[in-house]
Amino acid sequence: MWDFSIGQALALMARTAPFVLFRVLVYFAVSAAFVVVTGTGAGIGYGVGLFGDEDFRTSATVYGAISGFGLTAGVIFFLRDYLLYLVKAGHLAVMVELMEGREVPGGQGQVAWAQGVVRERFGTASALFGLDVLIRGVVGAVTGLLQGILSFLPIPGLDRLAAALRAYLKIAAGLIDEVILAQILRTRSDNPWKTGQEALVLYAQNARPLLVNAAWLTLIVWVLSLLVFLVMLAPAAAVVWLIPGPATGGMMVFAILFAWAVKAALIEPFALACMLQVYFKVTEGQQPDPDWTARLSQASDKFRSMGEKAAGWVTGRRSAPPAA
Repeated sequence: MWDFSIGQALALMARTAPFVLFRVLVYFAVSAAFVVVTGTGAGIGYGVGLFGDEDFRTSATVYGAISGFGLTAGVIFFLRDYLLYLVKAGHLAVMVELMEGREVPGGQGQVAWAQGVVRERFGTASALFGLDVLIRGVVGAVTGLLQGILSFLPIPGLDRLAAALRAYLKIAAGLIDEVILAQILRTRSDNPWKTGQEALVLYAQNARPLLVNAAWLTLIVWVLSLLVFLVMLAPAAAVVWLIPGPATGGMMVFAILFAWAVKAALIEPFALACMLQVYFKVTEGQQPDPDWTARLSQASDKFRSMGEKAAGWVTGRRSAPPAA
């Protein structure tokens, strides 16, 4: 049914417990920031609303809450590259080292060590984020190439099934970009752009088993996230019962936020630990297929862009511009 071991993934999570705790602190701090700033915005709106009638007070409270939520979302959006750099890539570095049988520090030193590895491999946070954006673009192109095959199959009524399958594969492919980053860390590459290209070609030539496993993991993630959301609804429902009225919508939002925090801190790294097993197993001993390299170069400008950046990368730094 699938090619990963849930037991091995849980064991890997246990061995990276310091980083798991770090993820919990980071993502729950983000959720708490949403709650605090949204509540502050609602409080300010309520205060302004005291100068008007009840309808004006309600509207001012709602607009204040929306403004606070939007402000926090904007800040998190601008910090997304640092979340990838400090949290996700760091955890990947620790996982890869352990899966390769190498030792990593324990305790709080694990986080600092991992961030040092990420800095050595990728340079700055903006460089890693730019690489990740290109990788996601190429992953989307690979998925599109595979989906195109469905349109040529002469099966009646396949259109609706194909549309649903395309949507599902698009979501499942979201696990692949971090697996490509893990491959760059695994090879200890001095040129992440070149190694990223090669890892993407390996993904393309093994896309079927990788996407099948990613689809199973996506389903598992959805089910677990739904269960967490239902658990988070219990305290939210208690607050709504104590404070009926407009608080209902806010409590639903807060339940979704904290369910997202659990998903990002605990469920996603579990899914990645499973997906790393599959990618390393399926691609073991393989070399990039030149046919797939040519196909991706033709289909994706982002793949070509990675090649250009690889050519201008020398031992972890961009090569100097040509003399005038």
